[in-house]
Amino acid sequence: MQPHSATVKLLLALGGLLALAGHSTIPAAEPVGSHPPPLRWAADAEGGAPYIFKDPDNPERNIGFEVDLAQALAQELGREIEFVQYQFGSLVPGLQRGDFDFAMNGLEITPDRAHVVRFSHPYYVYTLQLVARAGETRFHSLEQCRAIGSVVGTLEDTAAERLLDELQVRKSIYDSQVEPYRDLELGRLDAVLLDLPIALYYAKQNPKLKFVGPRRAKGYYAIAFRLDGGTLAGRFDAALQRLADGGRLQQVYETWGLWNEDQPKLFSPQESDEILRKAEGRWGVADYLPLLLRGAWVTIQIAVLSMLLAVALGLPIALMRLSGLWPLQTVATVYVEFFRGIPVLLLLFFLYYGLPALGAQWGLESWLNLSAYLAAVLGFGLNYAAYESEIYRAGIGSIPAGQWEAAASLGMSRSLTFRRIILPQAIRVILPPMTNDFIALFKDTSLVSVIALVELTKQYQILAKSSMRYLEIGLATAILYLVMSVPLGHLARYLEKRWGKGL
Repeated sequence: MQPHSATVKLLLALGGLLALAGHSTIPAAEPVGSHPPPLRWAADAEGGAPYIFKDPDNPERNIGFEVDLAQALAQELGREIEFVQYQFGSLVPGLQRGDFDFAMNGLEITPDRAHVVRFSHPYYVYTLQLVARAGETRFHSLEQCRAIGSVVGTLEDTAAERLLDELQVRKSIYDSQVEPYRDLELGRLDAVLLDLPIALYYAKQNPKLKFVGPRRAKGYYAIAFRLDGGTLAGRFDAALQRLADGGRLQQVYETWGLWNEDQPKLFSPQESDEILRKAEGRWGVADYLPLLLRGAWVTIQIAVLSMLLAVALGLPIALMRLSGLWPLQTVATVYVEFFRGIPVLLLLFFLYYGLPALGAQWGLESWLNLSAYLAAVLGFGLNYAAYESEIYRAGIGSIPAGQWEAAASLGMSRSLTFRRIILPQAIRVILPPMTNDFIALFKDTSLVSVIALVELTKQYQILAKSSMRYLEIGLATAILYLVMSVPLGHLARYLEKRWGKGL
């Protein structure tokens, strides 16, 4: 009986321990429910100061007034906020996809955006500021810029761009807010129109630049949520109100030099009614098709001129590699490997932004300060010349050596043999791959938007982001690309059939 009794006691003790353990896990589970996962905040750190950018002293850390605002909101909400790097132009589509919980990156409240996202109460009142070079005396307003044909730089899908369009001022579109001011210093632009926070950070302290005219076109930054995110947006609205009432919002803006007389009115009921008004008009085909055609014309010009340069450079480079002279072979090989090995995007940046910096050091700024158009043609031409030279080399090498020998037996020189016998036959071989490269070049021209050229793809991005009609305008853009590229394929096949019969 004693062993049995001991067994019973042991089982009872184990059961008590398990029960105690089970009770101890209940309090541990409660904090899990009280600590929800972090809210995912999307912004583009590439956009620059003063919104969100890398700390110059610690590149692992983001700083900016929106970073400080996010930290203040996290404290008010009692919930951690986690930063997600996301391209600025894709913030609204990414939000709709559910890639993050909210977007806050200087997003302006616009009628088209208000149709597809749920905006919070605005957290900042911005205005637009015109900036020119310090010695500029030709104009003092945007209207005067229009009268003398000045070119004004700005960012795509912004209130500044829309104002320039409304006033019919010539413009140059950029992806980043740093490059317009740099191009203004270099004389590539006459002025820059951007939001006041950007102008304060990049132009106010620059002795080479100055503010021109009064601030204008008041607008609002707000946090964007999905249309079904009303509950979360309401919590953010309440948190923003508490930050404003407690003076924390003013403290954040004063830290970054952004507080002004417009901000105290931000949370008045009268302002709120005006802010969230929606427009009634919508674009039609007649509104955006002419702009797409204009972008397609730029694409055609850059592609054709670049390909002509590449074809013209490719042949001598190929002949240098086939010459048998090691100095020429070495130079040609280095050229081919170099330009095939670096991205076209990097080359465009160097030609457009790097060369002027070198020119300033060497006293050749006027010679090395290329226009965006010339930099694009030169960049693509140099890059594609490396590929075309290899196509030339393969085509020439495919001609049997007996052709050279037969021509020599007839007393023809090597240069005459090459012009009359070898090259015509090689053209039939190189035509298809060259046509493929030409078609690829049409699509690669989309990269020129980084140096402020608006070609077809860039025009699509601008129009789609402004109207939120990605599908309709995207289909129109795709049709234009097909209209440009498909005839090239037919032309190549026609020439192959005709030249295949002999030249």
